[in-house]
Amino acid sequence: MKDTLKTFNEIASLLLEKEKSNPVADFIPSKDVFKTLDISLQEEPIVDEIFLNSLKELLLNTPKTATSAFFNQLFGGRNDKAVLGDLLAVILNNSMYTYKAAGPQIGVEKVILEKVCAMIGWDTNSGGSFAPGGSMTNFMAMLMARDSKNSHVRMDGVSERMTVYTSTESHYSIPKNAAFSGIGRNQVRYIPVDSFGKIIPSKLVESIEEDIKEGYIPTLVNATAGTTVLGAFDDILPLSEICKKYDIWLHIDGAYCGSVLFSNKYKHLIKGVEKADSFSFNAHKMIGTPLTCSLLLVKNKKYLDQSFANEADYLYQTDEDDFNPGKTSLQCGRRNDALKLWTLWKSVGTKGLEAIVDKQFELANVARNYIKSNSGYTLFSFNDSISVCFNYKDIPARELCTLLYEKSQLLVGYGTFDGNEFIRLVTINAQNDKEDIQNFFKVIEVFVSENEKQLSKTS
Repeated sequence: MKDTLKTFNEIASLLLEKEKSNPVADFIPSKDVFKTLDISLQEEPIVDEIFLNSLKELLLNTPKTATSAFFNQLFGGRNDKAVLGDLLAVILNNSMYTYKAAGPQIGVEKVILEKVCAMIGWDTNSGGSFAPGGSMTNFMAMLMARDSKNSHVRMDGVSERMTVYTSTESHYSIPKNAAFSGIGRNQVRYIPVDSFGKIIPSKLVESIEEDIKEGYIPTLVNATAGTTVLGAFDDILPLSEICKKYDIWLHIDGAYCGSVLFSNKYKHLIKGVEKADSFSFNAHKMIGTPLTCSLLLVKNKKYLDQSFANEADYLYQTDEDDFNPGKTSLQCGRRNDALKLWTLWKSVGTKGLEAIVDKQFELANVARNYIKSNSGYTLFSFNDSISVCFNYKDIPARELCTLLYEKSQLLVGYGTFDGNEFIRLVTINAQNDKEDIQNFFKVIEVFVSENEKQLSKTS
């Protein structure tokens, strides 16, 4: 193991050095990947030198998500204290279903969940769980909503016609989860949004009342704190009043931007979150931990037991249920995702997490100001969002983004809203500075100038 750790350090140092000189990995078309890299598997062992060369080539040609040239997904950057926690979690290799298997690591998870619940404004009846990604936390919330409406569903299956409500701009996991939960994709109601991408409460009421007349059972309203494209925040307070009136579970999908909870300056964007039945956020997004680190919080922890508890004598042999979180999780075997968030939080404090969140909004402001101050740009987004949506010289967004990727210049994506397609710059990497954002635009401008003929053909 010591030799392996030495090798790891050598390879990691090589990767970090290469990132400085080349922040974007060389583009390999998917049709050529098996011909370009030695990733085949053979019957016999190979000598260490060949193995290490193959490994290095593979890693050096993998997209570099921690550099100042990666703006493609809703994560990015690399926080050293969080990486330390993740590496140690791998070395420890605990499974987080029982105290017997994970010991004080269960305490680490509990401390985080209790602290976040208190920050939301919930009492000691609240609880939570870690899960591998926002899709899974949304699924768990939907299951709890389903079971809170009919506790017999777990034993007898879904027999009623239940309905789920979400905005047209919400995450794609919602219809998938409706299928998985037995509610059904056709029972998902997509509520229109306003010009800022926020769900329209009056349209939600219309849909709910129409369903009630038709004999459906409204079960879940899914609000979004940071929509995938525009980064919009649904207004929680009016939605909570609607859910209270019609007895519907309110879930806040904050996978992208729910971490504004940590910011005194921006937590007003989720005003009323304490009125929700469940809330989720991905620490691997705004907080900057390594993938994956997703938290699901619930106002009343009895619903975690109701939906996920199942006895297993071969597993739960010691300690009280409160220290055996496998009983309140969808999974059995579960990696330790809490330690990397704990090492980061412990090292920088809550104030440090707040600074990480605030930095992203600061960078978004830099980007919007640059767009407004320079000719050739069209801005499609708004303040209080870390998604900066724009076009440059009317060049179709998908063509420009694709060519930037294929020429190994930048990794940035595109999106659509209200009939417009645009480049979507996400300023979620808090390790970036003002100069990195300005350089992003300079790269685009130089690239367009040098590739004008090719771009004019594609457009």
